[in-house]
Amino acid sequence: MGTITTQHELRAAILRLEIQQSEDGKALKEQFYLVYDSVKPANIILNTLKDLGDSDLVKDGILNTSVGFGTGYLSKMLFQGVVKSPIKKLLGSALMYSITNLVSKNPDVIKLMAGKIFKLFRNHPADEVQESEDY
Repeated sequence: MGTITTQHELRAAILRLEIQQSEDGKALKEQFYLVYDSVKPANIILNTLKDLGDSDLVKDGILNTSVGFGTGYLSKMLFQGVVKSPIKKLLGSALMYSITNLVSKNPDVIKLMAGKIFKLFRNHPADEVQESEDY
């Protein structure tokens, strides 16, 4: 911008600056609302949970722990059955704790075994007969 020498140039420069100020004000308001929305407690919690949900490490940890608890509980139910003996309950709880820890610490072995079991159930004998007839 050069030197302003006439009243007309001064008015044009003022108009340009007012337009620029208006645009900057709109951009500032938009940025303010974005920041204001992002610092709301509910949005902070949701964004944190979303970030945690996207993390593969957390997903694997939750999955491994869930599988551990599930297999531990299942083993406790199978071991205890319907008997209400206090010794059997104690042994069932110890067995559940042991299996839960074992599964949580060795999730790859459990995933491999579960994959093989699901594969067995997925391949029905009728499907194998159907496939052999196709050849």
